[in-house]
Amino acid sequence: MVPIACSGQLGVKAVIPDAPAAFLFEQFHDYLTFERGLSEQTVVSYGRDLGGWFSFAEEAGVASPKEVDIGMLRKWTYSLKEKGMAPRSIRRAQSAVRTYFRFLSMEGVVEVDPTDRLESPQVDRSLPDVLSQLEVGRVLESPDSTHPLYWRDRAILEFLYATGVRVSELVSLRITSLDLEEGFAKIFGKGSKERLVPVGGPGLRTLKRYLRDLRPNLDQGNGEGLVFLNARGKPIRRKSVWEIVKRAAIRAGIARAVSPHTIRHTFATHLVEGGADLAAVQELLGHADISTTQIYTHLDRAYLREVHQKYHPRQ
Repeated sequence: MVPIACSGQLGVKAVIPDAPAAFLFEQFHDYLTFERGLSEQTVVSYGRDLGGWFSFAEEAGVASPKEVDIGMLRKWTYSLKEKGMAPRSIRRAQSAVRTYFRFLSMEGVVEVDPTDRLESPQVDRSLPDVLSQLEVGRVLESPDSTHPLYWRDRAILEFLYATGVRVSELVSLRITSLDLEEGFAKIFGKGSKERLVPVGGPGLRTLKRYLRDLRPNLDQGNGEGLVFLNARGKPIRRKSVWEIVKRAAIRAGIARAVSPHTIRHTFATHLVEGGADLAAVQELLGHADISTTQIYTHLDRAYLREVHQKYHPRQ
């Protein structure tokens, strides 16, 4: 099997397997590029993983995707394990093949998706990096008070830590979703699921100051009813929020990378360390499954172990 380069719109190039037309690899490439709108890097990654799978299928004598069954897919997965591939990499390769067969199913090429019963290897969840209470305090205090956008930047940082929202939820937050009197924000998360999150203390006071003193001056009729705007009065973008957080961390003297998601992890970890109920943290974060939230119990145990080792006299 020799991969070939396939060029698409906007100069996107992706390596796809050189295979019989029955496999529809070029059509799948176009589906990822034009219909799904995936980035060049992501499409290349799909092509690489799919090419590895096709090499295995080709050696097994498979002449059409209709001939692929769960047994063949399990043997392929086992071959990846034998090669020493990490569980996370195997799951990524399986994801590419699953997406490919879903595409074939939509196109009516296969009647039954053979990946439906394909088991994935377990992956140990890595503990996310979090800030200490002292570090997060320095980050929140770091914006330049002489800068024209000081109250916006400060409000963004305070809101992220006060609520634990995702950056996508922050940039899409509407003024009508705020209850400043009661101190709540209505957040629309993944899958358009709605949740109420308290905004208390400094976060609420800073948000009110931004909305009263700065946002009216920024909004020139292009704010679309959203809370956080850029210097031109348009809705702020995720990249800008990342830059605000990154700049604040540098000013706070934190050498490691800090992102909006770091603050989200920090929000959850500090709640758990303080004794918050895991189900409540799940609700605040907007996790559909509590198993996703349980990682913060591991963080809490790591914190307790660190405290024990640092302060217990017999170490």
